[in-house]
Amino acid sequence: MSSNIDYTSPSTQFTFDVNKSLLFKKDNQNFINILGVAQLNTLENVSLLDIFLSTNNVVEPHYHQNAGELVYCVSGAATVSILNPITKQIQNYPITPGQVANVPQGWWHYEIATADHTHLLAIFDAPTPEVILGSDILKFTPANIMAHTYCLDENQWKKTIAPVIPSTYIGPANNCKRGDQNQTSTSQTNSYVNAYQHPINPYHYQYPTSYPYGSYE
Repeated sequence: MSSNIDYTSPSTQFTFDVNKSLLFKKDNQNFINILGVAQLNTLENVSLLDIFLSTNNVVEPHYHQNAGELVYCVSGAATVSILNPITKQIQNYPITPGQVANVPQGWWHYEIATADHTHLLAIFDAPTPEVILGSDILKFTPANIMAHTYCLDENQWKKTIAPVIPSTYIGPANNCKRGDQNQTSTSQTNSYVNAYQHPINPYHYQYPTSYPYGSYE
């Protein structure tokens, strides 16, 4: 296989500590680390997200327009849910340690932890997978377009999506309160606002275009 990597260069990297590459942190039980070509420059068509979740936490609905995703369960348990664009059905795949679920490129999907101390590896066939998040679609599609297209009340739509935080990544928020059910039980204590800080991601907030995962703090 041909490669443009100069393996003789002193700047060539062959190892990296993924624990030091935070993509997103909701709290101490729910966070995502990243490894891509920006972190390890000898990577070619592979990258990964190292995902940690507690019960009922969700990696928000999203899709990767340039990469397929293989989700491997290291510990705990999760359900990987995929919207099949051919059958128009949601397909749910519970996985436990040693099991995988495969998400084809461009398919809408999400992951829900069904046990505490869930650890997932999401492996991609791209050096830096691009992502479009559901929260960004909701927040950055003009309200008048949504209202006109789907015959909605524009003001009601704006009110409905007002609590949505762009680039949620992991939901629900620690202070989530809904009128139709009790607040989600959680042991996390970090504030909602602080949970959505992305201090050094070079790709973040380049809206409304799609953006690749980048390296956070």
